[in-house]
Amino acid sequence: MKNIPCKKHEKYWLKGYSLTEILIVLCIIGILIYLVLPNQTQAVVQARAIEAKTALNSLYSYQKNYFFTHAKYASNLEDIGYETELTIDKGGQAVYRIEIIEASINSFKARALSIQDFDGDGNYNTWEIDHQRNLKEVIRD
Repeated sequence: MKNIPCKKHEKYWLKGYSLTEILIVLCIIGILIYLVLPNQTQAVVQARAIEAKTALNSLYSYQKNYFFTHAKYASNLEDIGYETELTIDKGGQAVYRIEIIEASINSFKARALSIQDFDGDGNYNTWEIDHQRNLKEVIRD
């Protein structure tokens, strides 16, 4: 009689990956994601800066209309009829708080101050515009 191996005792090996191989692949993917994220942060900052520029240019138009009517610049947003959007800390979508920081008969200066630190360095992005429509970034984030 021949010894015939029983099907119960045969070992079947399935091809697959070991736990070490899977962990190495996950670590490589994590490193690649870490390298890509700083580039995305700069794109977000640039996109949010468009919000500040648009709001300040709109405010400039309101101030000019007020100036042509009253022969002076307004010192608050209510006088010119400018309505600000709700900021993210108050349930809205705006990231910049708009304010008039100085106004006189001949000039004004307004500011858009970010309420969110985009890159976590402690600097909050700030833009300003004046009566001559000089729009500049005062503090870069």
